[in-house]
Amino acid sequence: MLTLLLIVSAFFAGVLNAVAGGGSFLTFPALILAGVPPLNANATSTVAVSPGALASAFGYRRELGRIRDIHLPSFLGISLVGGLLGALLLLWTPQRTFEAIVPWLLLFATLLFAIGPKASAWIRRTCTIGHGTVLAVQFLIAVYGGYFGGGIGILILATLGVFGLTDLHAMNGLKSLVSGCLNAVAVAAFVAGGAVYWTEAMIMLVAAMAGGYAGASVARHIPPPVLRKVVILVGASMTVYFFITKA
Repeated sequence: MLTLLLIVSAFFAGVLNAVAGGGSFLTFPALILAGVPPLNANATSTVAVSPGALASAFGYRRELGRIRDIHLPSFLGISLVGGLLGALLLLWTPQRTFEAIVPWLLLFATLLFAIGPKASAWIRRTCTIGHGTVLAVQFLIAVYGGYFGGGIGILILATLGVFGLTDLHAMNGLKSLVSGCLNAVAVAAFVAGGAVYWTEAMIMLVAAMAGGYAGASVARHIPPPVLRKVVILVGASMTVYFFITKA
């Protein structure tokens, strides 16, 4: 039964990430319900969903080639450094401490996912910042992404929008590339730190890849706003659950 839970949650996480994002709201709680400690569940979830972002970035390779306003190597470089630092901070966090802050991380990620598009649009209308500031903000986002990562796509899109990018496809491609690289460097740190539960990770990895492949078909039949509401509902439910169980 627990194996089925991991397969189903990872499959639909792959679907969500391909269409609307927010797949970690399914994989992270599923791993905890399967008995994986929270810190290890976070690391294992990252391993399970990481290939999808890079695959998506490959699909946007033509759009990525149109980016001229931002220096891609420096943007990726600062993201990798921040992602590695965030992953190391997670490994250095005591298990009990991480358990205590999990409900707050889920609350932040859920709120971010819920208000992200409107907040991003408002920021784009009211602010414009320089390249140096973008890199500084992206570094902080990358640290958060390496540590937990819920809602990181919204943060990256908002930063790119503030910088002045308007090509949504190119922005989504860069978001996927950065997220994939962040996940990759975080995975390397988690593997080196022995934080990954490999049996669960491999089961979910295969299911998430299948879900990501199916996501293109799902996108044709279910409007993204509907999927976003599902993600928000799941995130809110998990947040309440963890606040109650940790009380």
